[in-house]
Amino acid sequence: MGEPSTKSSFDNDVWIYIERKFSTGKIYKLGRNKTLVNNVLVLEIDEVGLLASKKLYKKEDMKDLKFAENSTDPVYRKRSFVYDFLSSMRQKINDPLGKRKKK
Repeated sequence: MGEPSTKSSFDNDVWIYIERKFSTGKIYKLGRNKTLVNNVLVLEIDEVGLLASKKLYKKEDMKDLKFAENSTDPVYRKRSFVYDFLSSMRQKINDPLGKRKKK
């Protein structure tokens, strides 16, 4: 199998092998790549060096993912601290001695 695509070492070593194959799409789809194979093999190896678990994720498994539809709206004021700070810095750069007539 060769060297893994990614290794991580926490409590147990985790080796991740990634296999991806693409094909050029049809002309009416503007040549977008089509994913033919997208397999991910995750091997977990214990402290002794023995295989503790093996998981294979296929392209078909990826369609089963569900995402939360809730979202967080940003809460900000029109004139925040950063806006006020940058405005004052711009004013000091444009008029360092403070002698310009204010509008």
